[in-house]
Amino acid sequence: MMFNKPAFRWIHLMMEEMGTDIACIKLGGVHIIPISCPMIAREVLKKQDANFASRPLTFASKTFSAGYQNTVLSPNGDQWRKMRRILTSEIICPSRHKWLHDKRAEEAGNLTGYVYNLVSGGDVDVRHVARHYCGNVIRRLVFNRRYFGEPQPDGGPGPLEVEHMDAVFTCLGLLYAFCVSDYLPWLLGLDLDGHEKMVKEANKRVSGLHDEVIDERWRQWKSGERQEPEDFLDVLITLKDTHAKPLLTIEEVKAQSQDMTFAAVDNPSNAVEWALAETVSSPELLQKAVEEMDRVVGRDRLMQESDIPQLNYLKACIREAFRLHPVAAFNLPHIALGDTTIAGYHIPRGSHVILSRIGLGRNPRIWDDPLRFDPDRHVLLSDPKAQVTLTENDLRFISFSTGRRGCIAASLGTAMSMMLFGRLLQGFTWSKPASMAVVDLRESRNGTFMAEPLVLHAEHRLPAHLYSS
Repeated sequence: MMFNKPAFRWIHLMMEEMGTDIACIKLGGVHIIPISCPMIAREVLKKQDANFASRPLTFASKTFSAGYQNTVLSPNGDQWRKMRRILTSEIICPSRHKWLHDKRAEEAGNLTGYVYNLVSGGDVDVRHVARHYCGNVIRRLVFNRRYFGEPQPDGGPGPLEVEHMDAVFTCLGLLYAFCVSDYLPWLLGLDLDGHEKMVKEANKRVSGLHDEVIDERWRQWKSGERQEPEDFLDVLITLKDTHAKPLLTIEEVKAQSQDMTFAAVDNPSNAVEWALAETVSSPELLQKAVEEMDRVVGRDRLMQESDIPQLNYLKACIREAFRLHPVAAFNLPHIALGDTTIAGYHIPRGSHVILSRIGLGRNPRIWDDPLRFDPDRHVLLSDPKAQVTLTENDLRFISFSTGRRGCIAASLGTAMSMMLFGRLLQGFTWSKPASMAVVDLRESRNGTFMAEPLVLHAEHRLPAHLYSS
């Protein structure tokens, strides 16, 4: 039965039929513990966070992390602590976020101009726009470049940038996909399901593009050609230990650069694609969001990151997309470092605990009418002006997770999600194409992305000079 449908759908169907928010599935010698209740999730990631601060060892995670040299995928240990400390203090900190503001602002400008050019040619593939905006932002922050190849006249991606994002999303889809050799290690190398080959090929495409940039940058710093850091890559290369020696090897720099790329692109682009699809499907929601944009920002200037705190309804739309349409069925798995008890159940050491993004966000005991897209559920009726944030510390759904293994780049994720959604709403009037009766809100069979890329009709709504500013 498990092989007749994606594993996550089989697991959720089983839990639904059993009427349970926690289950145990044994695959080979591994206990898999899916959880879909916020109270139990908080017990894992808040009360017992230290015991669940590791990651499983899988073929894909080992390949994508160059042998566990990065932060997100590394198991608990000295290497993970070292890389997380570097991320926290040197990369994802308020001073660096401010330092790189202008690069993010430039990419928001490029987004507006690029969509302006696309609108002149007909309907717009929103998924294409969203993913490549996210790709542009993370390439600018890490490598200080939008393009691996030749710049494109319309501001869009060229062949190498398309290859980059396609390979990154392939890697993300394979990362913790069910692979039989992860649970029956003696099958490793036989590649019965072709998983290992796909992982190697996708990783080779991503690392090939990254390595050329990193090798040259490493050479420039070692030769003295480069003096001032301009991006995250420069920061990683120039870090020194207490003896004034390089803190990171070039292999660690490569692994961490890929780690940051993987972490940045899928969540914002998926949330915005779904949010736009849902609001176009319910014009009253779209009108409410656009009215807020016009009230807060107006039409005589472009939205900036400094406007985000005042755009509560837009943030509520993104929160609702995170809740109802998560980027993945499960959060990245957590490993129990020791025997413990969760919700009265014994959890053996080594168990893989997976929090269900679907089960949490769509839990009818937590959310009224959980399958309805309703941004207003995130706005406090008692105080409509209270600040809405994209973080969700109570784990009623998962946006950036929490605890030792939570995403520490919520400020960057918020900025990317909101600038993407905000600039699309401010700059353009969106509607269904004439040939489309209704927006197709079906979910992909093999994942939680939209079944088909969102294609919408768009028209300009700002003075022409703003699109090129």
